[in-house]
Amino acid sequence: MLIYMTRFGGRRDTYHHGNLKEELIRAAQELIAERGPWGFTFADASRAAGVSPAAPYRHFRDRDQLMADIARRGFERFESVLRKAWDEGRPDPLSAFQRMGRAYLGFARDEPAFYSAMFEAGVALDSNPELPQAGDRAFGALREATEQVVAALPKGARPPAMMMALHIWSFAHGIASLFARGDRARRRLPMSPDDLLEAAVLVYLRGLGLGAEARPEQSQTQRPGPWG
Repeated sequence: MLIYMTRFGGRRDTYHHGNLKEELIRAAQELIAERGPWGFTFADASRAAGVSPAAPYRHFRDRDQLMADIARRGFERFESVLRKAWDEGRPDPLSAFQRMGRAYLGFARDEPAFYSAMFEAGVALDSNPELPQAGDRAFGALREATEQVVAALPKGARPPAMMMALHIWSFAHGIASLFARGDRARRRLPMSPDDLLEAAVLVYLRGLGLGAEARPEQSQTQRPGPWG
């Protein structure tokens, strides 16, 4: 059992050693949300977790390794969110693709600490071998969905699925980072981020000549989703 100082200067004698790593992760996420990914030191994370400055070295080599672990966890959760939204393309690929767009923006809004660690902390991919694998799996969810959307189009109007996935990712990520994020760096916008993403993707599809045939028939009262 590890006895350590709390952030208020008191002492705790009920802290279990096995919880140290999770406590550091939680404290670092709170600091990222409050100050951004560059606004705190390894020692700050230790104090926020209520442990001595030496305690984190039991689990992390340095601050970069701590951030890499948070980013890895973020990508794993991100993949889960995207795949849940995709729902194996039900009821049809385009409708499911629309949900993925909303899920992407929702993740940036609801998980600002994870999002910052994943995309804004400058974490070296080789700092944790599991990090690039988690990132690739998250992008893979989008790529696989795009492949199904492309496959549903007429053969003569199918763009390369990887190119389309990268373009859609760029649209969604830019809008999420600027206008849909959940921290104080969010820019104001005279429309909703969902509407902006919807418009951007619609212009993109029309530029590929896919505007009319790229969506299922809709009633006049229905509106396409952000990736529709």
